[in-house]
Amino acid sequence: MEITVISAQGLKNSSHFCHKIRPFITLTTSPPAAALCRPSGDQKFQVYKTRVDDEGGINPTWGDKFLFPLDAGFLSNRYSCIYLQLYTKRLIIGRAQLGWCQIPAYDIVGFPATGSVRYLSYRLRARDGTRTNGVVNVAVKLENLAPVISQNMVSVNSMSTTYETCGTVIGTPVAQLPPLAGECSVACQG
Repeated sequence: MEITVISAQGLKNSSHFCHKIRPFITLTTSPPAAALCRPSGDQKFQVYKTRVDDEGGINPTWGDKFLFPLDAGFLSNRYSCIYLQLYTKRLIIGRAQLGWCQIPAYDIVGFPATGSVRYLSYRLRARDGTRTNGVVNVAVKLENLAPVISQNMVSVNSMSTTYETCGTVIGTPVAQLPPLAGECSVACQG
């Protein structure tokens, strides 16, 4: 699958000290919190990063393309999603999060044909999950589902490539879907 991070609009600088924002985006298929609570195992997931836009300010543009090594299992699981996080690069303090969103697998499936492009826009959320005025625009193109290798990739240890599907989900409410053929229901513990 090819994802192009096109642009963002309406970003808001959360810093009172630095008035210029230098935004960039990270993409991954594993939850961002998984990196914080990982055991010392060898499991890895990939983080893809756009370049920093020094000129766009609150309306940055990138056009950066990434090839995601997804399989049919990822696209058929209704809980799968791509995690997008928007940061600003600061000179002294490091990066600061401006917003985040999730791109559900069900927004990607259902293309008319392999190779067609779907343009998607998502409202960004603040760290606490509240809506912001910012919007991020991406283009998704399904290609063959064989694994690929991409540049701008960072390896990070993770809990596992299979993780719990239960938890808080923030997004547009949708009707509950019937289980897919061969899918069993998931019971949450705790």
